[in-house]
Amino acid sequence: MGRVTVRRKTTRLAAGERTGRIDTLVVEEPLELRVGGESLQVTMRTPGDDFDLAAGFLLAEGVIAKPSDIVSMRYCAGVDADGEQSYNLLDIALAQGVAPPPKAAKRNFTVTSACGVCGKDSLEDVRTRAIWSLDDDATVVDAAVLADLPARLRKSQKIFDKTGGLHAAALFTADGELLTAKEDVGRHNAVDKVVGWALQQDRLPLRGTVLAVSGRASFELVQKAVMAGVPVLAAVSAPSSLAADLADESGLTLAGFVRGDTMNLYTHDGRVALPGVSPPGITGR
Repeated sequence: MGRVTVRRKTTRLAAGERTGRIDTLVVEEPLELRVGGESLQVTMRTPGDDFDLAAGFLLAEGVIAKPSDIVSMRYCAGVDADGEQSYNLLDIALAQGVAPPPKAAKRNFTVTSACGVCGKDSLEDVRTRAIWSLDDDATVVDAAVLADLPARLRKSQKIFDKTGGLHAAALFTADGELLTAKEDVGRHNAVDKVVGWALQQDRLPLRGTVLAVSGRASFELVQKAVMAGVPVLAAVSAPSSLAADLADESGLTLAGFVRGDTMNLYTHDGRVALPGVSPPGITGR
């Protein structure tokens, strides 16, 4: 596996003085995903958990639905400037009967995975492609448990402690038990790694879980949660308007600005309970 951090000489300016020091930076490298030898997508990511990343991406795009849909994943030949294996080209073989993504979809995959360019048609597209319904998921999370998840997510960020340059995503049970946590320079990649891990562990749909993310809740993160059957998404920062629309239509509980003992519940607030107060039932926005 490639390096996840590198050391670099820097000049620090502080209190009117100039000093030399060594800083640790997170590695950002391209990963090309191929399906059956055909190039599908190139994403910038932090090396590590690439198989989970690929599986999570294919699930979110509706290409696969279960572990057996993937026959194999292997790194293709590729070397870096030092002649070492770069681990930046991954080829996936799908099971017989699993339709590969159409060649024409390559550009769309590249755009949506990078920046979430989409519109109202995308809401219907995700809703119709989602395999599992969230409407009947009766998961209830205590507000105090939900409020504590960002701090627990932060404690799981080992590489962030060294670099300060990574997003993170983690999967918790409704009781706050950490199931897995992943880091990456891309917030969407971190979520793909979490979802891909769950798929390969045959845990889908992810009923009774909470997905916590370190940044904002964008459309693509809500999409990935919905496609994996996650009932609750908690973000440290704000959601976008389209993310809230998709969460509302899909039955996902979307919490934003989850900091300290406060949070905003944008959709389906009935899954979040206050001590001594009966949940109001799962309602929309």
